Amino acid sequence: MKLFRETVLIILAIFVLASGINLFLGPHDVAAGGVTGIGILLEEVLGIDRSIVVLVLNLLMLLFAFVFLGKEVFLKSVLGSLMLPLALGIIPETMVVSDRFFSVAFGSVLFAIGVATLYWFGASSGGTTIPPLIFHKYFKLNTSVGYFLTDATIVVFNIFVFGLEEFLFAVASIVITTFVMGYIEIGLERKKAIFVTSELHADEIRNYLLTSLDRGMTVFTVEGGYSGEQKKMLMVVMKRSEYAAVIRAIHQIDRGSFIIVYNVADVHGLGFNYQPVV
Repeated sequence: MKLFRETVLIILAIFVLASGINLFLGPHDVAAGGVTGIGILLEEVLGIDRSIVVLVLNLLMLLFAFVFLGKEVFLKSVLGSLMLPLALGIIPETMVVSDRFFSVAFGSVLFAIGVATLYWFGASSGGTTIPPLIFHKYFKLNTSVGYFLTDATIVVFNIFVFGLEEFLFAVASIVITTFVMGYIEIGLERKKAIFVTSELHADEIRNYLLTSLDRGMTVFTVEGGYSGEQKKMLMVVMKRSEYAAVIRAIHQIDRGSFIIVYNVADVHGLGFNYQPVV
C-alpha cells in the first residue's frame, strides 16, 4: 500500500512538473535548464517534439546511471525518466497566461513543487541529474557545482536560440525554482524559538509557558557576563500564531525580562506534528 501511494504521488509530481513546462515556461520560450530545457531548445532549432528529445536523453542517462552509478540509482530514476516524456506528450503546450513574468513565476513554482516532491521520495526525473552524480563519484566534483554548471550551460544557449530577454527569464526561473524548493524542503510552517532570562520571575514565566503552550522546554543555567551570577534561561519553540500572546504575557509577568527570538524553519516531535508537502 505504501509503495502504491508513493508511486501515485511520484506520477502526480511528474505531471505537475510537466505542467509547469508545457503550460507556463515552454510557451514563452524559457528553457530553464535540465533535459526539458534542452527539449525546448531543440524543438525550436530542429523542430523535434520536446517529449521525444526528453525521452531519448533520459534513456541515455538511464544507461549511464546503470553503468556508472549502479542498480540502486538506476531504479530510483527509471520511473521519473520514463514518465516525464509521457507527461510532456500528454499535456498540450498551451499559453495559459499571456504575461510572461507571471507565467515564468508560476511555472517555476510548479516545477519546484514537482522536483521537491520527487526528491522527498528519493526519486528523480532523470536527465541532467545523472551526470553530476557520475562526476561526483569519479572526480569528487561537488554535486551542487555539477548541477549548476549543467544548468548554466543550457541556460546560456537561450541567448543564441531565443535571445537575451529569454535568457534573463530563464535565469529568473532558476532562482525562483531554487528558492521555492528550499522553502518546501525545510517545511512551510515556520516556528519561533524564544530564549528568556528573568532576574526574579523565571519560575513564574516557566509555569506560564508550560500551562499555556502545553509543550516542553529547555532550561539552561547561564552566567551573567558582567555580574558573574548564575541565572536560568528558558528556551521554548512555538507556532507563529502563539508568539504575540506569549510575548505579551511574559512582559506582564516581568517587564524587565531579556528575550531573544529566532525564526525556526522546521521542528520535529515534542508537541509538533510534521506534515510534509506531498
